[in-house]
Amino acid sequence: MLRNGLEPWHLLILAIIVIVVFGSKKLPDTARALGKSLRILKSEAKAMKNESAH
Repeated sequence: MLRNGLEPWHLLILAIIVIVVFGSKKLPDTARALGKSLRILKSEAKAMKNESAH
């Protein structure tokens, strides 16, 4: 069924659904918050990796 994984049209449908759910006005704030959360997660994972190495 999903032999090829995600195809470009899957991403297009997902983007349309996200825009409909969040609305175009809240989308930049949501993306900014998601980016900030990912940066925090990345830094915490790096800190944990450094702690386990010592």
